Amino acid sequence: MVVTEPKSKDLESQCATKGMRMTEQRRIITRILSGSNDHPDVEEDAHLVNLPTGEDIESQSEDIERSQAEIAKKLGYRLIDHRLELCAAPLDNKAKR
Repeated sequence: MVVTEPKSKDLESQCATKGMRMTEQRRIITRILSGSNDHPDVEEDAHLVNLPTGEDIESQSEDIERSQAEIAKKLGYRLIDHRLELCAAPLDNKAKR
């Protein structure tokens, strides 16, 4: 009988092999990726990930949208597409969001 490690352990091993320190945030991310059946991507704006729980919180900010376009224009570019992902933890242990 062949015993295989869970996918999250495989990802952790790969990170360790590459010399990456396995922080709690990286462990959470490996669990999220391992539990996914497809390639996770960020389709919506102001995407926030609650690191302790892995909860994906979608929100949108007109200020951020405007700022991204202004930054691109200031640097001489036209914004075609963008992704924004915020990795966060609740301010206190009781708060979910």
